Amino acid sequence: MTLSGSLLKSTIVAALGGLLFGFDTAVIAGTTHGLTEQYHLSPKFLGMTVASALVGTLIGAALAAIPGDRYGRRDSLRAMAVLYFVSALGCAFAWNWPALVLFRFIGGLGIGGSSVLGPMYIAEIAPAAWRGRLVGFFQFNVVFGILLAYLSNYLLSLAGFGTLEWRWELGVTAIPAFLFFLMLFGIPRSPRWLAEVGRVDEARAVLQLIGEENHEQRLREIVESVTHAKAFGRKPCSRSVTAFQCFLPSRLGRSISSRASMRSCTT
Repeated sequence: MTLSGSLLKSTIVAALGGLLFGFDTAVIAGTTHGLTEQYHLSPKFLGMTVASALVGTLIGAALAAIPGDRYGRRDSLRAMAVLYFVSALGCAFAWNWPALVLFRFIGGLGIGGSSVLGPMYIAEIAPAAWRGRLVGFFQFNVVFGILLAYLSNYLLSLAGFGTLEWRWELGVTAIPAFLFFLMLFGIPRSPRWLAEVGRVDEARAVLQLIGEENHEQRLREIVESVTHAKAFGRKPCSRSVTAFQCFLPSRLGRSISSRASMRSCTT
């Protein structure tokens, strides 16, 4: 199967979340001196400033499947783009140190969410023969984003912004975040998510749009997989894990429920 223009475009757009992942993670490296002078930070508080985004990343990655399952992968990626944008502008105009840490944390939520939703979207829209390579493009963009962050910091250091330099370095992320948000309106929803919510005709249309050669067979496979997953998740013999399961990504929750069910059914 050859790559269609629509499939390639959808992959590139979703993979931009990986570029922002790398960029937003690494850009802080060029701001440490300016932040220390601006807010008179000790090494401990400087470390907290840098780590605040990582804390947000952990939480965002852990909870990303919740909006992803409810609103779809594509629309949830739009929310991640908004988080990137708000974080960038908030850091650029931070009025004190707690505000800076808060907006860094918000950016971390976007990083963690996009690290889950981006590869998930690409994997669900890509044909099996290309799936590994297309998902790998997201990981490539993470590294490319890190490279761009250091390049951006270098170029801004030459611009002579003085004490405002760190604000520009953190705020420039708003530009790719805004473009990411706009470009997400030009790609289709994940066909698997459409099948999960019963919109099978729309899933068929997406498979045709991306150039799936045998779209009916692929659609049948998706529907069978979704049907099996739903039936599998609805038949736990034990309710002891139900509350805990609600706070986990859906597949992990179903896996835990399944293991608990097998144990309770055999005792």
